[in-house]
Amino acid sequence: MTSKVTINRLSTGVPGLDDLLGGGLPEFSFNLIAGQPGCGKTTLAHQIMFALATEERPALYFTVLGEPPLKMLRYQQQFSFFDPAAINRSVRFINLCEEAMAGDLEHVLARIAQEVAAHEPSLVFVDSFRSVVLATDAGGQAHNQLQRFMQQLGMLMTSWQATTFLIGEYFTDTDANPVFTVADGLIWMRQSVQRNAMVRKMEIMKMRGQPSLPGLHSFRISGNGLQIFVPALETPTLPGAPTGSRASMGVPGLDEMMDGGLPRGYSLLLAGPSGSGKSILAAAFLNAGLLNGETAVIAAFERRPRRVRDQTLAKAIEDGRLGVVESHAPDLSIDEVTQLLSAEIRRLDARRVVIDSLSGFELALGPSFKDDFRESLLRLVTSLTAMGVTVLMTSELEDRYTDLRFSPYGTAFMTDAIIVQRYIEVDSRLRRVLAVVKVRDSAHSDQLREYSIDDDGIRIGAMLAAHEGLLGGRPTTRPPGGPAREG
Repeated sequence: MTSKVTINRLSTGVPGLDDLLGGGLPEFSFNLIAGQPGCGKTTLAHQIMFALATEERPALYFTVLGEPPLKMLRYQQQFSFFDPAAINRSVRFINLCEEAMAGDLEHVLARIAQEVAAHEPSLVFVDSFRSVVLATDAGGQAHNQLQRFMQQLGMLMTSWQATTFLIGEYFTDTDANPVFTVADGLIWMRQSVQRNAMVRKMEIMKMRGQPSLPGLHSFRISGNGLQIFVPALETPTLPGAPTGSRASMGVPGLDEMMDGGLPRGYSLLLAGPSGSGKSILAAAFLNAGLLNGETAVIAAFERRPRRVRDQTLAKAIEDGRLGVVESHAPDLSIDEVTQLLSAEIRRLDARRVVIDSLSGFELALGPSFKDDFRESLLRLVTSLTAMGVTVLMTSELEDRYTDLRFSPYGTAFMTDAIIVQRYIEVDSRLRRVLAVVKVRDSAHSDQLREYSIDDDGIRIGAMLAAHEGLLGGRPTTRPPGGPAREG
């Protein structure tokens, strides 16, 4: 009985790509990086090459009709991954323009074989491979010649035990193409303009022998190269407080209403209309943790936390005890926010997280990410609570006084606790009221309590009398000296 062949996996050096591929890039694989112009194919290829190439594992980068090597290097050296010391040592660029212009695939293959034999590379890149195909003078036999060329190139690279990448401009993945058939891996990159945002996504359409992640995954190109945002596969739980302990909300009286505070590792939805004090309560929640020696993170999608009047929070940001996640990118995705939050939580070993607010969060997302907002938000909440942090999210409600709603997104079911803030009209005045609607596994209060906001924050008052208002029903008013009547 023969033993299984072990396939080594190479770390690509591209954040998120190893997870997307199913653990890394199979060594000696034959791969195609495809997509339309401008989507980042060459940048991805260079980022992988500079991460993997060493003097013991050299790389050859063949350029064809796409652009001359000098012009390509002029732009690629702007990225942080570019290493000028590697040029002509562990990385060599070879121009195949003359061979490709001759229109003979056999001539191109012979030159590639010559260079591979001379330099014995472990990594081979051909950019742009489709330029070779388009320059072919096949006399009506282009498909057959391409298929033969692909088979011979694949056999050549396999015999030399080289991991190979063909980079090409392809606009559709539905064509019958021998390149797609022969390739072990097919990385498809897409981009589209939606309103004023450029949305880039990547799909691993094929990766032999590996459990790659299905679907489209957003990525961003920055000065560091590509970063791919994938859902959290395994979220390690941070060592935290003992099971059963509770986090103070920082508002006198509110902990008692919640049966001792918010259980550690729970998620809380704080819902209310504009001006009801959601951000003030969220700040109190953060302050309570900071005063207890805990670190925290806030994802701000409305006003910038650096401008808040609360001096404790401002000082905590300066001291590095309160991390801030904020992005105004027009193509923001929930997976990107999840990674930003997770990285900040691990950096600070944070115990509390505030997302203020879900309404601003949805508006900040790129247009293509709004359709699955509810499902993506569930992944975010699940990922954060799995890390052991306690999460508070604020949600804006419309100023409707005759119905009871907790969230415009149908997100109430995914949280462990709910606090709702409302306005009621009593004696021709708007009064703020608060109720704890849900705290799982807790004997929380069912009282409707009035509260006020002053310079010291939120102050919770007494329970409302029966004649003073109904949560979710029609508010009542009481004229001076007369019986209660419907308002």
